Amino acid sequence: MVGLIVLGVLAAVVIWMVMIYNGLIAARNDVQASWKQIDVQLKRRHDLIPNLVATVKGAMEFEQDTLEKVISARAKAVGASGPHSRAEAENMLTQALGKLFAVMENYPDLKSNKNIMQLQEELTSTENRISFARQLYNDLVANFRTRIEVFPNNIVSSLFSFKPEEYFEAEEAARATPSVNLSLKGK
Repeated sequence: MVGLIVLGVLAAVVIWMVMIYNGLIAARNDVQASWKQIDVQLKRRHDLIPNLVATVKGAMEFEQDTLEKVISARAKAVGASGPHSRAEAENMLTQALGKLFAVMENYPDLKSNKNIMQLQEELTSTENRISFARQLYNDLVANFRTRIEVFPNNIVSSLFSFKPEEYFEAEEAARATPSVNLSLKGK
């Protein structure tokens, strides 16, 4: 009789561990899938930028430095990997695009060009999608971290070496409002 009770308790513990393990795997897979959604939107953004730069290049003859910064930031963003380095590179690209959009406001020819307006709208829409995807990713990372840290899940997570995922964070410079000089003096 005691043997059956011990066997029953042991079976309950094993079932409990399997349920926790499967829940942790599901949460980790949600985080990874969410990261891939960010990746899809970033790829879309990276594909749109060369079209925008090529379209505005001729009209913005005095702003080659701004265009070069966008191109350079895009190249760094395309080559970045992992949440931390990717976040840094993407934040630099966001700042460069913001500066480009602000400078574009100073050129009436650009504001009336349908192709440029369409590209700008697509980039703005993509930026919104990226923002929502980042929010979802960070929410799922928070959920996953909580699941691996709470008792009794922390016992199972440490047994199977679950590690917390990284948040997609804005760097300090990205939190500051960018300053843009729209004067053409000195150029």
